Order: sequence, then structure tokens, then C-alpha cells
Amino acid sequence: MRVAERPAALAEAIEPAPLHRQLGLTDPERDAIVDRLGRDPNDLELAMFSVMWSEHCSYKSSRHLLRTLPTGGARVVAGPGENAGVVSIGDGLAVCFKLESHNHPSAVEPYQGAATGVGGILRDIFTMGARPIAVLDALRFGDPATARTRRLVRGVVQGVGGYGNCVGVPTVGGELAFHPSYEGNPLVNVMAVGVLEERHLTRAVARRPTDVVVLFGSATGRDGIGGASVLASATFGAQETGKRPTVQVGDPFAGKLLIEASLELIERGLLEGLQDLGAAGITCAASETADRGGTGMIIDLDAVPRREPGMAPFEVMISESQERMLAIVRPQRVPDVLGVCERWGLPAAIIGRVTDDGDVTVVDRGEELARIPARALTSDAIVHVREARAPARSRPAPAPDALQLTHGSLPERGMDPGAVLLALLGDPNLASRAWITTRYDQTVGTDTVEGAQHGAAILRIKGTRKALVMATDADHRVGLLDPYLGAVSAVAECTRNVAITGARPLGVTDCLDYGDPERPEAFWQLSEAVRGLGDACRALELPVTGGNVSLYNESAGRAIAPTAQIGVVGLLDDVEARVGPAFAGAGDAVGLLGELVPGLAGSVYAERAGAAPDDRPPGVGLAGELALQRLLIAAAEQGLLRSAQDVSGGGLAVALAECCLWADVGADVQLSVGSAPAVELFGESAGRVVVSAVPARWSDLATLARAHGVPLRRIGEVGGERLRIRLVGEGATGAAEERGARVADEVDQPLSVLRHAWESGLPRALGEEV
Repeated sequence: MRVAERPAALAEAIEPAPLHRQLGLTDPERDAIVDRLGRDPNDLELAMFSVMWSEHCSYKSSRHLLRTLPTGGARVVAGPGENAGVVSIGDGLAVCFKLESHNHPSAVEPYQGAATGVGGILRDIFTMGARPIAVLDALRFGDPATARTRRLVRGVVQGVGGYGNCVGVPTVGGELAFHPSYEGNPLVNVMAVGVLEERHLTRAVARRPTDVVVLFGSATGRDGIGGASVLASATFGAQETGKRPTVQVGDPFAGKLLIEASLELIERGLLEGLQDLGAAGITCAASETADRGGTGMIIDLDAVPRREPGMAPFEVMISESQERMLAIVRPQRVPDVLGVCERWGLPAAIIGRVTDDGDVTVVDRGEELARIPARALTSDAIVHVREARAPARSRPAPAPDALQLTHGSLPERGMDPGAVLLALLGDPNLASRAWITTRYDQTVGTDTVEGAQHGAAILRIKGTRKALVMATDADHRVGLLDPYLGAVSAVAECTRNVAITGARPLGVTDCLDYGDPERPEAFWQLSEAVRGLGDACRALELPVTGGNVSLYNESAGRAIAPTAQIGVVGLLDDVEARVGPAFAGAGDAVGLLGELVPGLAGSVYAERAGAAPDDRPPGVGLAGELALQRLLIAAAEQGLLRSAQDVSGGGLAVALAECCLWADVGADVQLSVGSAPAVELFGESAGRVVVSAVPARWSDLATLARAHGVPLRRIGEVGGERLRIRLVGEGATGAAEERGARVADEVDQPLSVLRHAWESGLPRALGEEV
């Protein structure tokens, strides 16, 4: 009797997949490995390739896109390809900064995922020779009413604070946003900033054969095997809880010792190169430092300190145990290096040496276990040019006249716009962030001038009059409608938030959070975002100094909103000349810089109240944006501004309310409405800033604005205990609003009522007692 052949699907279910597929490599990728080696790889070599050719480590889907970004500039000291970007700030000093994601680990284990995200980005900073001075966290979650989101928010916030507070670096800024697309896949993007003397700049490079390889810091264990590299290279399914063992475990106290020991080694000139161990562990650190130097490296596994017995060679090579550093040291300096590590209580061991053959060679007790060209793991890693296809367009929201309001939505159109303002101030996307920021130590280090509650953070540079200004921004709502515009908008807003303090933006770092690049629509979104990022940075004359790409941000078949997360650092030459967002005093004149561009799509208002099917997000005029930012910097230098706050989330009405609430003083404003009152009050078109000035200097400010070609309207006066916004001119009665919405003429609310809505909105949304 002839036995029927097993169906292919059944055979695959019974027989295990080939090892390379189990490790996440495709058949074409295995063929490429064979081509680079000239032979079949062994199991250890496959494991090393699998982590180094992961999306997280290799940028195999985005590398060719990232090469289109502007990265040079007169002030740029180190750019993409290094652990972090470095920009000169004069007097022999430089600022080092980078933004990176820890999305997938945080979705699995929120506390440790977030904590190790902070630890990892701090290591990127001090690896360059800079002392970390600040952390900013940009967080995005799903519906705040769900138990899962509330668990993730609490875990991530505790993780960020738990590591940052203990390691002694203040968490001074960031963002918090909620959107249904992040329900299964939250975004945890962390930015760190440091300061260094340019002479201490250290690179992750091994140039000299016979130099010694020293591993110092925590011992190597099984925690984090394939953590960031594997988790960040696949979408999530129902089995995500089974991935918890791959999440790294952080130790902030060891992290603090690592900072101090590393900076001492650098300042004493004891190191030739330094690389932290993050994703892909020893494999990544060894191959990257060797490839950058055009050398090879031999790693002796038997010499690697371990905290668990019986670890297999592949576990040692790809473990992502935290708080470890790999140093390149001249042989004669090894005793001094080991002495510094001993004094700081950090284990250290010689685990290898630099060679001249270009290979990463792994040995154990004299036996060669693996030999791979360093460049095959890094600079010559595979690159995929994916198919990009724009999705079919559909209207973004129901027309307002067909709107079905849900619980917690805005009052119906035709009601008092003051009630709309209260609803927006209480929206978890716009309400006060004090529930989170008070859990962070914002002042440790004594450099913080302005922290997380007042827009961009400001930190003084000790021993100088200078200060650094830093901010993060993204615009996922616009990104959903137009990923190109979403990226442009994020760059414009982030640089504007720095410029309103009077600081000159120095550079941009990014974290591009997108879906599965193997889907043409998702890759199109990424491609459009990179195009927008490049166009915006070129127009604003800023370099992209580095960053991160996080792909496969999908869960249960649903991708996140396209999110171009942006970080910007700027320089204030005189910290005393800084401008804050809060109104400064009664009697000051209130003005509005820039022009309104009609459109509600992509706004918080439209997200809650609905948008017309033909509505599109307002465009961003980059030439006007550059002129506006230059005006703000010049006005601050001349002492013309008492306050400045950009118009963004929630529109002009929310911006005015924030200026009042931060200062605890009211304002009386009159607006000439040329379009719909809802657009004037709650539209989020870019390139507008609310400013205040003493009346005696108003003419000087107006003259300066004209010289920069920036429109300036005087719209009111600071004073009282209420916010009053009167609407006059065309459309003021509400009857002329095009889409049938009838809005009353005035906003007139006491500050106490506005404050209650603003301060209670976030804790109430998260189920906390108010």
C-alpha cells in the first residue's frame, strides 16, 4: 500500500523549521550569508548574523533612505554612524545627544523595558566622552481607559523614573500621547543629552592590531538574549507574554558606577576606543569597533565574566545583559584601566585583542568556534529595497452633521466655545502632565532651569553663562493623514519649541516609528516620513546628527500611526536672556506671530468632534517657519519678549489658556475671525506663536517682525483672573461657519475653572482619584 505524501503545511508543523528561520533570517538572507562567508555558516555564526542582520541593528530596510538626510554642518563634530551625535557649542565644549526607542521590550515588560531604554541611551552618551545631563521621554499609548494601557503607563513611567532618579540624571521633558493605534504596541522613545570637552571625544573604534579588548561592568547572563535586536524586528501576536525572558534587566546603581568609571578612563587618556554593549551584546560591540577601524578582533569566551553557569557560546555572544562596556586599550595601559574599574567596584576582564585580519573570531579554550568578516556583520550587512505603495485614500472622519458623539467627546457644535476649551484642556492628550513629571527627579545635578512642565527644558552649562534647550515632538494625527507632512510638522514644531526660548537650534535627532516594512503601504509611510524629515531639516538649515528607526510596530495585524519622533537641542548664549511661555505680568500686550492656515484635520478638535470628508491638515510653510524662528531668537536677544508660546495641540485657545495657567494671570483677547470660529480657536496650523511684550517695546517688536517678514497682530492684554476671547469680524456670530457648526461669540472662563479641567484631565483619564 502506497503511503500518501504529507502536505507541505503539515510537514512544516511536524518538522521544525531550519535554524536560520527560527532565528528570524529568511532564505535569501541565508544565501547572502553563504555568499559573504564563501561557505555554510555554523550555528554560532548563524546566531551572530541573526542579531546583527536584524532590523534593529542593521537598518536593512531603511539604510538607503537615511543616506538622503542632511548630516553635515560647520558645528557637527560627530554624526550618524557614531553612538550619538556631537555638535560644538564653542569654548572647547560640545553637546552630545540622541533619541532612541525601546518600544517592543516595553510592550512586553513595561518597567524593565523603559528602565533599560534609559540606561541604553545614557550609555550612548557617555561612550562618546560626554557626561549625561538630561533625559527626555516621549511616550505613546492606547486608550487610557483600558486596563492594559493603564498598566503600561504606570510601568513605563516607573521604569523611566526608577532608572533616571537612581542614576542621578534628571528627566526634564518629553511627551505623552494617547491614540487607539498604540493599544497593542506602545512607543517608548527616550532622548539623552550630555556635555563634553571636545578634546575628550571618544569613538567606538579599534584601529591598532595587538591592542587589548577589555570588558567591564556587570557580568554576562541570560537576560536579554535577543532582546532589543529580536523583539524590535518582528510584530507582536497573542504570544507576547512568552517573550518576557528576552527583555533586559537594568541596574541603575551599576549604571552610575559605569558612568563615573568610563568618564575617568576617558579623561585620563587610557582608552583607544569605547563601545557600550546593547542590542546583540558582544557580537555587536566587537564587530562594529573592528569594522570602523578596518581591523579584526579575537574574542575568548572563556575569559568573559558570567553570572550563570552552563551558558552556551551563542548565549554569551548575543546576550544583552545591561551595564557592560567594551574598551580598546593599549597593552601597557591595561593595569591602569583595571585599577580604575576596581576602584569603582566594577568587574573587568581582558576578553580578546585586536587583529589585522578583518575577522571577528570567537574561541573557547583554544578552539575556534566562529570566524566572520567584521564588515559582513556591519557595514556590508544585507540591504532590502522594499516596495513602497501609497494606500487607497478614504475620508478621515464622518462629516460633522452626521457626527455620532461618544462618551467624553466635545460638546456639540453650537454650544459655548468655552465649554469646548474646557473639554480640550481636560483631554488626556492636552492636559497637565504633572501626574507624570512629579514622579521624575527634574533637578538632580542642579543644572535645571526649566523642567518638563513649561515646554522646552533649559539646563545651564556649569562654569559658563550658556544653557542648552531641548525638546521632543511628533505629530501622529497628521502622520495618519499624510506621513510626509507629519514628519515636516514634527520638525517644525520641535525646532519652534526650542526657538521660542531664544535658543538657536543646533541639530535634530530622530526616532522613526513605523509598521511592517514588508507591507508596501507601511514602507511608503516610512519613505514619505524620511523625505519630509530631510526637506524640513534642509529648509531650516539643520543637520540630522543621528537617531533610530523602529519598525514592525504592529500588533494583531494593526500598525501604529506613522510617528516621526523628533528631538532638538539648541543653545542659549546667555541663560538670563531666556524667554518662558508663561505671561509675565498684568498690562503686557499680547500678540500673535504668524498666519492661520485653514483646516481642522489632524487636530485634537477634529479627533474628538469629527472632520469634514474633504478637510486636509494645514500645510507647513518652511520658509515662513525659518523666518519666524529667526525673529524669535533676535527678539529674545534684544529683550523685546516677555513670553512666547507656540500654537500647537488644541490651537490658539489652548495656547492662550496655558500662558495664563502657567502664570496664574488672566488675559483679555480679541480675534478677528476670517474663517470658521472653530478653526480660529482650535485649529492647529503651524508657524504661529503667542507672545507678550511691555507696551513701550511693542513698536520695536513690530519693526523687527516686519524686517523678518513675519506677520504680527496685537490681540489683547494680560490681566485679571479670567481668560476672555472675543470674536469679531466675518464669521464671529457662528452663523457663517461653513459646515453648519454654530459657535457662540466668546470664551469667558475663570482661571480656577480652566485649571481644574487642565490639572484633573490626565489622572481622571487613567482612573486615578482627583
